Amino acid sequence: MALIYIEYDFKVNPAQPATDILIAELGEVGFESFVENETGLLAYILKSEWKEGLLDDFFILQHPDFEISWTRTEIEQKNWNAEWEKNFHPIKVGDRCMVRAPFHEAEAVEYDIVIEPKMSFGTGHHQTTYMMLQHILDADFEGKSVLDMGCGTGVLAILAKKRGAGPVDAIDIDEWCFLNSKENVERNDCADIAVFQGDSALLDGRKYDVILANINRNILLEDIPIYAQCLRKGGNLFLSGFYLEDLDAISSKCKAHGLEFEKKLEKDNWISAKYVN
Repeated sequence: MALIYIEYDFKVNPAQPATDILIAELGEVGFESFVENETGLLAYILKSEWKEGLLDDFFILQHPDFEISWTRTEIEQKNWNAEWEKNFHPIKVGDRCMVRAPFHEAEAVEYDIVIEPKMSFGTGHHQTTYMMLQHILDADFEGKSVLDMGCGTGVLAILAKKRGAGPVDAIDIDEWCFLNSKENVERNDCADIAVFQGDSALLDGRKYDVILANINRNILLEDIPIYAQCLRKGGNLFLSGFYLEDLDAISSKCKAHGLEFEKKLEKDNWISAKYVN
């Protein structure tokens, strides 16, 4: 007998960080699968787990800065792997780096990174990941100690390691991301990357030459003072996960903590910026 699911089709504006917060809240009440798309998010929960008023107490749905609407449809079980594969596309940075899933064909690039995130990148994550990969390819990582904060799949930590960095730490608050990063660092022969589950509270007393943080505006603004404390003199801080209109606020916060803006990359209104101390 086929399992019956409830599909929620959320329209989200602006997409970030609302979609990330929405996914976190949905996961807490039993939603199993998520597919980000151009208009927002598809989310799935077993009909047997659904109950009236399931979304009533969601913080993000009551936030005045975001417009979120949704429709609900009853469907039979989908082939989730096929759904994910349909929505996940490789990220290729010139002819130097490619981030792909195992089912994508390899190409002749300097750095071939294979990950299996088990859900598609969000519509913004392609842009922010792409720009952070650009920064890593353009910078000197040889022998540098590196932190990948909010590591997700661990892809930034993996490229930094392949570029000669060490030691490399990767941290994410989400258990799924923590476990997935551990799998991916082993898959890419980078098992010596240390992966931790937690938030910026784990950084007390740690020092790094380079910090990579591809998260979202609000968390970055909250954690920039901690990053500044953890960054060695002459170090580099690379930030992404925010829009062009957020750049002034991010740069002002960095400047207040001794970090000077050096350059930015821009893709579809998403920003990735480099700061130095």
